Amino acid sequence: MSRNIESAKDIYVVAEQRDGKVAKVTHELLGEAKLLAADLGEKVVAVVIGANVQDQAQEMLEYGADEVVVVEDERLEEYITEPYTKALVQMIQEFDPNIVLFGATSIGRDLAPRIAARVHTGLTADCTHLDIDMQKYFDFLKATSTADCAAIERKLGMDDKTLKMTRPAFGGNVMATIRCAEHRPQMATVRPGVMKLADKEVGKQGKVTVMKPELDAADFNVEIVEIAKEDKKATDITESKVLVSGGRGIGSKEFYSELQKVADLLGGDISSSRANVDAGWIAKDRQVGQTGKTVRPDLYMACGISGAIQHIAGMEGSEYIIAINKNDSAPIFEVADLGIVGDVKVIIPKLYEALGKYKEEHEI
Repeated sequence: MSRNIESAKDIYVVAEQRDGKVAKVTHELLGEAKLLAADLGEKVVAVVIGANVQDQAQEMLEYGADEVVVVEDERLEEYITEPYTKALVQMIQEFDPNIVLFGATSIGRDLAPRIAARVHTGLTADCTHLDIDMQKYFDFLKATSTADCAAIERKLGMDDKTLKMTRPAFGGNVMATIRCAEHRPQMATVRPGVMKLADKEVGKQGKVTVMKPELDAADFNVEIVEIAKEDKKATDITESKVLVSGGRGIGSKEFYSELQKVADLLGGDISSSRANVDAGWIAKDRQVGQTGKTVRPDLYMACGISGAIQHIAGMEGSEYIIAINKNDSAPIFEVADLGIVGDVKVIIPKLYEALGKYKEEHEI
């Protein structure tokens, strides 16, 4: 049976941690949950699950949680689907949350749908936008689509307090907004890098509740024999402060070496539009956009990228955007802070030369 809508309250963020380190997406979700909680007049509760993880409660409070629930068992040191699912289902049954948020990571995508099925509610996966306040939601719709906001207002009413969960659909060609009006909790996984980090409140205090889940040996139906960690030399582009991104206009796979040289001088990394990933020019983990990753670097250089809405959705939160494109009417210039009209294959080598000379002269 679905849970009582009237009794459900507060926004719960399920923290993801590995080897005692909390994932950045957890901090992003806590900041977003604070904004949603303000619209609802509810609290933000972080859920930390694992073994010997009580010391992480303070970190959760400082990044936006009002309270923390620690779901702890020494057998939960490493992520295993079934016991984690069972433990978090018990947490939901005990605390009756209104909203539960997960990061759209490999763990979140494995865990969230299983929990949703067991508590008989819906799940919206891979969200890029969340809203409660109808006016804020309408402002978002007007900026991203041609939705008939007046029709939505007539249907829902301005006092609708359900969570509006927006995600790409049909290969990223449209944005779908989903509501879970008749079941609780409302659940969503949220793409890393989409939500803005809230300021950390050092020393913030709050209630911490420790919950001991009821687990038995049969729940541990998978045995972890060995954990083999890949030594990744490539940087996660969602963590990069500078990104030099190539689109179809760079002309060939080989030109990424030119972009890499500029990125190295700037202390950054390279990324890409979807077209070049589809063409096999660069790995999928370099893709920026609705069907790739959402990034917020201090500097984003869009080289030969026309600026389809699907790509812009993944990088428009960047602090400073430079666009290079030979088409002076390319949509990318509408979001760029600085636009350069010209052939990227001519401009990038000259930029590399100028940057190198500048760094040499100033001994940077």
